[in-house]
Amino acid sequence: MTTLLALDTATEACSVALLHDGRVLSHYEVIPRLHAQRLLPMIQQLLGEAGLPLSAVDAIAFGRGPGAFTGVRIAIGVVQGLAFALDRPVLPVSDLAVLAQRAHREQGVTQVAAAIDARMDEIYWGCYRLEQGEMHLAGVEAVLPPEQAALPRDAAGQWYGAGTGWGTFAARISVAVSGQSADLLPHAEDLLALARFAWARGEGVPADQAQPIYLRDNVATPKAPN
Repeated sequence: MTTLLALDTATEACSVALLHDGRVLSHYEVIPRLHAQRLLPMIQQLLGEAGLPLSAVDAIAFGRGPGAFTGVRIAIGVVQGLAFALDRPVLPVSDLAVLAQRAHREQGVTQVAAAIDARMDEIYWGCYRLEQGEMHLAGVEAVLPPEQAALPRDAAGQWYGAGTGWGTFAARISVAVSGQSADLLPHAEDLLALARFAWARGEGVPADQAQPIYLRDNVATPKAPN
């Protein structure tokens, strides 16, 4: 049986999840600015509950962003350190996809407009459709002003809004949704669900290919005035 470890620190939430022998264990905490202190202890606690050594893990999945610059870097650093030490592959997963997968798990929705507050008066945006249990990107992921957010050209049916971008900018996002979870954050349990599909497709990559996706180049500096 495959054993997968998943972790995410791209937003205010810090979470880890473990798949072993067909069973999923997870821990989830909303702890802004404490990810670096809590992540490794959470992993150790989870492995302890499962009665497994770290060496039993076949691959490590992680939220590759988009999200907070520091948070994404914390995940990358921990994943690379563990994966190099164990000589295990890694599975990068989009945090927007993780949001969509969580909305499906909790709300039963099959089409999700995921939005994460990107600061600097912008949002990280991606639209996802459920296909055989897995949320797939429809179009592209982007960072943009809320007013520029749009559904895919072939969009039909009802869409659900998920993520902090809806909490901050709902009045400026001109996309009709059937409902929304504006406080939804990525959860490693849903990251793990997506990682299982990726692992089955053979999408694991070497640890040095664990790279962040920020969607914007000037992640640490405000925009210059016009």
